[in-house]
Amino acid sequence: MTLKQLEAFYWAATCRNFAIAANRLNISVSSLSKRIGELEASIGADLFSRSARSATLTALGEQLVPHAKDLLRNADQFMQQASNNLTFSGRCRFGAGELTSLTWMPRLIETIQQAHPNLLVDPFVGVGELVERGLEEGELDFAVIAGPSSRASIASRLIGSAEFEWVASARAVGDPATLTPADLPGLTLITLPQSSGAIRILDDWLTEQHVSPGRNQCCNSWGGIAGMLRLGLGLGFLPSAWARILIARGDVQPLPGFAPLRPLPYTFQWRRDDTRPMLDSLRALAEDCLDFHAPTFLV
Repeated sequence: MTLKQLEAFYWAATCRNFAIAANRLNISVSSLSKRIGELEASIGADLFSRSARSATLTALGEQLVPHAKDLLRNADQFMQQASNNLTFSGRCRFGAGELTSLTWMPRLIETIQQAHPNLLVDPFVGVGELVERGLEEGELDFAVIAGPSSRASIASRLIGSAEFEWVASARAVGDPATLTPADLPGLTLITLPQSSGAIRILDDWLTEQHVSPGRNQCCNSWGGIAGMLRLGLGLGFLPSAWARILIARGDVQPLPGFAPLRPLPYTFQWRRDDTRPMLDSLRALAEDCLDFHAPTFLV
């Protein structure tokens, strides 16, 4: 029995399918199946039932999953103790929201590659709901998104927050300086879709103000929202750094009569059953890199 065989068994057992497990280990599906077969031969019993269209765990396989997890965790801890300058190798896939991807994600990737030059990092950018699903199903190793997660299988650690400001063009509302929440029922509110984490703070704000917009117009891109606000298609909120750039240019104006939105917490998320030391290192790097100041060329 080898650690590679145990890894193949554990990830095949906990990922949605063999293809995802193979991707996590950066090997082919046939290599994954071979390692599992070798492990089954060494213990003299089947760990997966292959009679169905997809492989399912046998009763013995179910019993051995937590033991495999413990063995792999102990092996990782052994390696961590063996070297004070432990670096990681292989492939790491992580998920992030659009705002992160447009601001500090490139710096995070650069920092990870400097700390772990043999670790290939693949980012996936999507709305929070989609990213969490990929994390839960084993397609991603970790995620940096608005949180915390409400899924029982996902752990979340707060690493920072993003701030937003209400803005509008005079073309949309006349005199933005005199606008109040009471005017909102007669206006168009431009926002991200419901699957976005930023909607959480908007919903809280609308509840606190006891108002609803006359019309919601959704766009799944912060850049698209910024452009729509500049053209006066409605009012809305933008990341604070973006808003200040557009205000300084005269493209939009602040809404002083609107109560501020609360900061949106951002979390480092991972599967609760994933105890690899690599995740502790990457979480610390993500916390150091987090910075939602917008690059000016995007706005």
